[in-house]
Amino acid sequence: MSDMSADFRLLVKNASQMVVVCNKLQKFLLKDGMQNLVVIEHASLVIGHDGLVKAVGGTKEIDEQFSSSSFEKILDVSGLCVIPGLVDAHTHPVWAGDRVHEFAMKLAGASYMDVHKAGGGIHFTVEQTRRASEDDLQRALCERLTRMMRAGTTLVECKSGYGLDTHTELTMLRAIHSARHTHPIGISATYCGAHAVPRGKTQEEALRDVLGEQLPRLQESVLRGEMSVENIDVFCEKGVFELDATRQILTAGRHMGLNINFHGDELHPMKAAELGAELGALAISHLEEVSDEGIAAMATAKTAAVLLPSTAYILRLKQPRARDMLDAGVIVALGSDFNPNAYCCSMPLVMHLACVNMHLSLNEALAAATINSAYALGASHTHGSLEPGKQGDLLIINAPRWEHLIYQLGGHQELIKHVVIKGLVAYDNQDTLSL
Repeated sequence: MSDMSADFRLLVKNASQMVVVCNKLQKFLLKDGMQNLVVIEHASLVIGHDGLVKAVGGTKEIDEQFSSSSFEKILDVSGLCVIPGLVDAHTHPVWAGDRVHEFAMKLAGASYMDVHKAGGGIHFTVEQTRRASEDDLQRALCERLTRMMRAGTTLVECKSGYGLDTHTELTMLRAIHSARHTHPIGISATYCGAHAVPRGKTQEEALRDVLGEQLPRLQESVLRGEMSVENIDVFCEKGVFELDATRQILTAGRHMGLNINFHGDELHPMKAAELGAELGALAISHLEEVSDEGIAAMATAKTAAVLLPSTAYILRLKQPRARDMLDAGVIVALGSDFNPNAYCCSMPLVMHLACVNMHLSLNEALAAATINSAYALGASHTHGSLEPGKQGDLLIINAPRWEHLIYQLGGHQELIKHVVIKGLVAYDNQDTLSL
């Protein structure tokens, strides 16, 4: 039983290191700020019953300030480290079936179009998802969210996009909405009905369906309180939704009050970054083929670049130009792009790949996976750092330095001792090993 008479929900005390990330309520960090994270040695933190951080500082200072207070729960983390909960800024977690057979085909040399002609690719997933029940989709989603949470993600962007028709897209968004109320992880929901052109339709027909049918029905569902959606996404790509179609859909979504957060410049240079900056996009993902002009435009517009190192790795794409973006003043964030074509639930693994393949420093990778990925979801005022007034989401790392979470490739299963969301222990890893 919780002792609701206690003054506060949680005291985390005696951390060897507490990575606050930033302490001036910054909405995001650019290159210099990312390289100079705020870290407090021998630190403690207090979270209230409202789930918000009340105080963070040196252990002696917190002990004195709260000497007469009581706590519902106390975690003594002597010898351990505390970091903010990780934020995954790009995932596709609602789908049925899998495409493990395609992975084998790709390893044997099949191209994307070879897989597509063999009946695979996104259209295979669309067929499987359309056949699935809402309950089955929600059950699979929650299992995937739990895996993400155990790997340290406490806020995740979740897209629709494997329906490509009004009924299935709304079914996917209802599953995401239900998970928001049944799973401890935080969710930012994204409508991605323009993820591909459905079989049997032209791009023009798909565009008319999205604008004339799907978006109006989505707006009705939101107004009735059946779901809440924060973002709109389009796969802006040659032969899928070209620049003008992308502009029309994103503009319509913006008029509905949705944040623009879309796929751009992944397989071909499309000038998607320039378009996103012009439209005031909050974020653009992928950007493997972004132009110099697109990078400059994103920096000026404060449009976040959500980079997906696991996707570039799995699909053998060239790496996004992370260092060029950082040098130009772009807000660089990270996401896992979890989907049946690039199956990765782990933000620690994503950070590791960002460091090795995109040449981010350890500090930059953590900032990109916390405060900047929260910014990409319009949530950096509540998530992404351990500052008073923000949500009490944090990880307790079973290591003397926080960098072990990135350094130990695949080691997060032993390193993450606790995942705390809103001051409640959402995951207690009984299998953590002492170093």
